[in-house]
Amino acid sequence: MTIVALKKVTLCGLLNEKRGLLSELQGLGCLHLKPLRPAPAEPEKAASPRAVEAYKALKFLSDMPDKRKQVRRDPSFDVGEVVEQARQIQERLRDVEDRRDFLVQRIKQIEPWGDLTFPPESDLAGYRLWFYVLPAGKRKVLEALEIPWQIVHLDQRRAYVVLLAKEEPPSDILPVDRTHTGALPLEDLKQQLEEAEVEIESLVAERRALTRFVYLLSVNLAKAEDLAALTYATEQTRDDEAIFAVQGWVPVPAMAEVRAFAEERGLACLIEEPGPDDKPPTLLYNPPELGAGTDLAIFYQTPGYRSWDPALVVFFSFALFFAMIMSDAGYALVLFGLLGVYWGKVSASAGGRRFRNLCVCLFSAALVWGVLAGGYFGVTPPDSSLLGWFHVIDLNNFGFMMKLSIIIGVLHIMLANGVVAYLNWQRRSVAYPKLGWNGATLGGLALWLSGGEGFFGTLGWLLLVGGLGAIFWFSSERSFDNAKDAILRILEGLQALTGLSGLFGDILSYMRLFALGLASASLALTFNQLAVQVEEAVPGLGMLIAILILLIGHVMNLGLAIMSGVVHGLRLNFIEFYKWGMSEEGYPFKAFARKEVQP
Repeated sequence: MTIVALKKVTLCGLLNEKRGLLSELQGLGCLHLKPLRPAPAEPEKAASPRAVEAYKALKFLSDMPDKRKQVRRDPSFDVGEVVEQARQIQERLRDVEDRRDFLVQRIKQIEPWGDLTFPPESDLAGYRLWFYVLPAGKRKVLEALEIPWQIVHLDQRRAYVVLLAKEEPPSDILPVDRTHTGALPLEDLKQQLEEAEVEIESLVAERRALTRFVYLLSVNLAKAEDLAALTYATEQTRDDEAIFAVQGWVPVPAMAEVRAFAEERGLACLIEEPGPDDKPPTLLYNPPELGAGTDLAIFYQTPGYRSWDPALVVFFSFALFFAMIMSDAGYALVLFGLLGVYWGKVSASAGGRRFRNLCVCLFSAALVWGVLAGGYFGVTPPDSSLLGWFHVIDLNNFGFMMKLSIIIGVLHIMLANGVVAYLNWQRRSVAYPKLGWNGATLGGLALWLSGGEGFFGTLGWLLLVGGLGAIFWFSSERSFDNAKDAILRILEGLQALTGLSGLFGDILSYMRLFALGLASASLALTFNQLAVQVEEAVPGLGMLIAILILLIGHVMNLGLAIMSGVVHGLRLNFIEFYKWGMSEEGYPFKAFARKEVQP
């Protein structure tokens, strides 16, 4: 569970061989590209590393309800050509549909006016026609007009009025806005609408014809992705006359392959360590069995290159939190059964196998915790039974469960602070305050558990005061050479101490482990009691109703437990733990590699 060390590699070669060399470098699949060109002035016109157009084309064709028979084999199939045809059809269809909608609306607006054909302006002695749609109840305002007007159409709701004037009448001449009818006659608009509808039908037919390639397009998306990534890479190089340079980050274990590639192709190769101003990407390495930990760790935030890999902590702490929230061994067995049913399906891919391993860990932790808590679908086994012998945790013991949840929270946050202090030991202003927070946290816990009395009470006070003192003293690197720096250092120390309220709130957040676990167990018990009461109250039919109550109730409770376990189990890692343990945020390592499987 580590962050893989990277080196900055720069390769230089002949410009006329650039695309071929980049294609071979893509086949090598170990370089995270680092742009050597400034960002384009119009980013939207830059190449994308993803085959965006191919995905859009596939969706455009897949959305067609009546598809043609799929072509499964076609040696001459060209992904780029099909994508371009689909793109052109989509754009033309969008333009024609927009024109059709405009014409429909325009015809609707001017149809009451009739088929208007405007005479030349010379025939009207410079006068022009101005059109208004007036509510029928306001026709009396026309009588006050001093310019010629005429009602050309009248229905129960509106009066269609034409005013005659050389200049556009004032905007307040009538209590409505002027209507724009356009210069084209109604018949011309209808003719254009008919042509647009015919063109739409033709484009839909072309789209339907292309749907025969949906299958081939979907299986060739990897090739489209590779072509898009290669095109993107060609825009990240620096070109100068006859040579080009490409730069990127390479994992140290892959350096031998890069050196061999450069020597074989006759490329100039420069290998550098990351400088203080560099921000390399983050590549997490974890065993395949714990690969889901990496997926969880970067789901919320990718750790910085110079930070640490929290995947192992997140993986197992999430399992513990999930188990405490579920608190029922019977539910865990049900989840194991469902996992067994879909075992083969989820094991078919690498991602599925990571998810499978995560589920095994979660359900195993839930089973063990459920046995210790004595929860079996809300039923607690007798103390004299074998299962009762394993029942050592009482969820109804509020005092014990509250202390356990707080202790888990304290240990979780102390682990985060401890790791950051260890990694930054040379930076006193980072490491010492982190140790101070751990001292204050442990001291506060000792005071709470001991009531402030005895040896642990005294130890708690020492740890609390010493920890707060370390936070106050070491949170600033200012000296006491002058009064100004001394005052600023004191203020910065006091500001650092304001984090005490945040620490207190973060630790109390772990109380949700106790509260949600108790709620899950209580709800299961409630459904059981309700089923028993119904069975006793309604002889005969009551048994069927009781079974339905048990089935529906426990399915609903299981769903709530899963939802709570996932959401709150991850929340405690991503919010509380990351807050204290992640000193910087990074970005993931993305190898310039082929997705298409090469023969």
